[in-house]
Amino acid sequence: MYFLARREHSSHELKIKLNRKFSGVSQILMLEVLSSLAAEGLQSDERYTESRIRYRQERGFGYHHIRNELISKGVDPYLIDKKLDPDADSWLHSARELVEKRLSAEKDGSFQEISFASPKHKKLTRFLEARGFAQRDIRIALEGIIAT
Repeated sequence: MYFLARREHSSHELKIKLNRKFSGVSQILMLEVLSSLAAEGLQSDERYTESRIRYRQERGFGYHHIRNELISKGVDPYLIDKKLDPDADSWLHSARELVEKRLSAEKDGSFQEISFASPKHKKLTRFLEARGFAQRDIRIALEGIIAT
């Protein structure tokens, strides 16, 4: 209950934490406790997935990063695909916001055109890739600032 009172946890994540804290407890008892928490609605992978997606989107992460993170937390890929849309316009909007924020933080806030394949263009592209954005969204987000 202590773990769940602080934030949502996936069942897999909660199982790992409980195994670390109570290593002497039988696995059968551990699974019974986890299933009773889920049955009572205190733990929900669906709720965890929704809150984690919302949290990571607000922090400027893209579809691929969020999806991989949820998979690493033990969330069922079917549930992730149900809650996370790779074609949503919000990904492009987030990528554009990150580019604007990144460029405005660098100098005086005025936007300068960047030439294609320049070091600055490559740096922005790598930054967005590391954040988990799709190549299509990166290309469109950078279109307005790339000099042709």
